[in-house]
Amino acid sequence: MKALVTGGAGFIGSNICAALLRDGDQVRVVDDLSSGYRSNLAPLDGVELIEGDVRDADLMMRAAEGCEVIFHLAASVGNKRSIDNPVEDAEINALGTMRVLEAARAAGARKVVVSSSAGIYGELKTLPIAEDHPLEPLTPYGVSKLFSEKQALAYAHVYGMEAICLRYFNVYGPNQRFDAYGNVIPIFAFNALGGRPIHIFGDGHQTRDFVNVADVVQANLAAARNVGTSGAFNIASGTQIEIGDLARRVAAYVPGEVVIEHVGTRPGDVAHSLADISAAHDAFGYAPTVGIEDGLDTYMAWARGEAAAPATQN
Repeated sequence: MKALVTGGAGFIGSNICAALLRDGDQVRVVDDLSSGYRSNLAPLDGVELIEGDVRDADLMMRAAEGCEVIFHLAASVGNKRSIDNPVEDAEINALGTMRVLEAARAAGARKVVVSSSAGIYGELKTLPIAEDHPLEPLTPYGVSKLFSEKQALAYAHVYGMEAICLRYFNVYGPNQRFDAYGNVIPIFAFNALGGRPIHIFGDGHQTRDFVNVADVVQANLAAARNVGTSGAFNIASGTQIEIGDLARRVAAYVPGEVVIEHVGTRPGDVAHSLADISAAHDAFGYAPTVGIEDGLDTYMAWARGEAAAPATQN
């Protein structure tokens, strides 16, 4: 299989590239390196990197040529970033997705696997949350991701390609670096490793469904190799943990005392999150295998090495 991975130098994308290469697939990457890292791809022999922006129509047409499957991960990620920069969020996530879909159509790609987000649900009315939950995003990020999903599924319906949208919950794992806009686990980890306090927004009793990147990779590859299915699916662990408990677990990996401080709540944050993942299991066999204990062991070992290494350049 010849695959194009947009955002392939990033956290999830680079892990997908590694798995594709292990399976003997050909891999091409489009990444503008605004948040991805060349060092993520450096150990991977055989990756073709095209440095550029998914909003560039001509570039995307060239990149998609000859590709059977496109994994679309390039995005402006996160609620806080979208609140600070809503226009940029829409340009990258909405227009960028349109460019990818048009390139897929022109190339005759069989399938597009779109990375979406649980942020499209908004405040959760029932738990665990299934795919038929109302879609009422609370942030520009959630809105732009919902747009991306709807367009991908419309292209599948109108143009005959297949599209699977994967609604990630809270993904974590190796190659996920500190980003003030990013996931809570690397923020907790790198603050603790750097001798800084861990800040918890709110009382710490809010819950999240954390899913390891190895399981997200499994979902992407299974979705891509599946034939005949289009739709949107939750990708999560199907378990939840309180943020306060998570902070204490992360702190336990660091010698000495780690200060844990509670600060005010953030706009756009939901109180609780827990996914029903049965639809993805039924459609393409998704079954997460990495629990939070093993996942944190692996991630904290990686983060410790990353924190001790010289600063990485994009």
